[in-house]
Amino acid sequence: MRTIIEPFRIKVVEPIRMTTREERLALLREAGYNVFLLRSEDVLLDLLTDSGTSAMSAEQWAGMMRGDESYAGSPSYYRFEEAVHEVFGFEHVIPTHQGRAAERILFETLCGPGDLVPSNTHFDTTRANVEAVGARAVDLLIPEGLRPSEVHPFKGNLDVERLEALIRQEGVDRIPLVMLTLTNNSGGGQPVSMANVKAVSEVCRRHGIPLYIDACRFAENAYLIRLREEGYADRPVREIAREIFSHADGCTMSAKKDGLANIGGFVATRDAELAQRQRNLLILTEGFPTYGGLAGRDLEAIAIGLREVLEEDYLEYRLASVRYLGEAIAAGGVPIVQPPGGHAIYIDAAAFLPHISPLELPGQALVAELYLEGGIRGVEVGTVMFGRRDPDTGEEHPAPMELVRLALPRRVYTQSHVDYLVEAILAFAERREQVGGFRFTYQAPVLRHFTARFEPMYEPA
Repeated sequence: MRTIIEPFRIKVVEPIRMTTREERLALLREAGYNVFLLRSEDVLLDLLTDSGTSAMSAEQWAGMMRGDESYAGSPSYYRFEEAVHEVFGFEHVIPTHQGRAAERILFETLCGPGDLVPSNTHFDTTRANVEAVGARAVDLLIPEGLRPSEVHPFKGNLDVERLEALIRQEGVDRIPLVMLTLTNNSGGGQPVSMANVKAVSEVCRRHGIPLYIDACRFAENAYLIRLREEGYADRPVREIAREIFSHADGCTMSAKKDGLANIGGFVATRDAELAQRQRNLLILTEGFPTYGGLAGRDLEAIAIGLREVLEEDYLEYRLASVRYLGEAIAAGGVPIVQPPGGHAIYIDAAAFLPHISPLELPGQALVAELYLEGGIRGVEVGTVMFGRRDPDTGEEHPAPMELVRLALPRRVYTQSHVDYLVEAILAFAERREQVGGFRFTYQAPVLRHFTARFEPMYEPA
């Protein structure tokens, strides 16, 4: 095979400030060893998230110049609405300033205290928004999804048998919707198969339960279906995406991922009465229904991005870059969630640092050391993010997996950046036995990973 090149040319560049290890150690200490609290200018390769970090295209920048800032009825909204109709097929489209606002509106209008919301795996803000209305987020990931080294083409799948059992046990009245996340971010960026989408949809329709899709990375999921699922190899990705959403009643989306935009999102539905209630809530907290907390220029960027993200040359390059990173560090002995997914590589910190127990936060140790080694900012997806602290006893309960996510921003870094990343990770691998764990010195009661502070149980150098 020939080298997969970036299917774009670079017209504008942004300098990266180089730092020394000594500088990085001082900066990390000042930030309480939480890389969320670092200044971005002190990061060489920023893989904290792929959300809102995409490089926009020339066409998107041109569209932003056309953005109309009318308070109501802006033509920018109608171009945005047309793009969502075209790609997803839902009748009612409600813009929001980002994905978590769409989640809040969805759960406030459908859920209440005591309700259950099943999903393959809820991500952090999704879970928090479910719990904020008094409902409970229930993860029903297939068993293979909890075994990082096991190779399975669709480890993001929801366990349909467990969903059926939950409905029988708890009753339909306690389950106002089922949520399916594409791709499964918390579980290693793993895709959901079309067969699983259909099976979950069939269960929901049989019981009269709405099915909603978290569509943040829908294009990457659709392309992985094309690569891995029988019967889809020759199907255009646009058709695969449209088929996915034909089995759902609605979706939420952060357009900061596969919308290729720096801000924005939406909630969409087929239910006219529900859409009206959601618009009423939107007006209260986000803005008028034809702008929803966004500038017209942002609506234009999303409308263009939703179409560009389905270009197959781009998707081939995108997934090849992620796969290259994963295969390169795995060949060097670094355990990752297999197989590589669509937007990130997830290092299995528990297997990589087996001498650090889960409650000593091996993922946080790895995140800190990658920054020290190469100025790389990743994010812990383990006990810091998903563990539980008993409010009465203060006892910590670890997460099911201890992962570190390295999320590649879209159209931002080149092959040489990825090669540098590989070199830094493998350099740390040679000294990983020298590092120890971390403990909390401060944590917030909700979404603690964003603002927590830590101290090492060893002496970083």
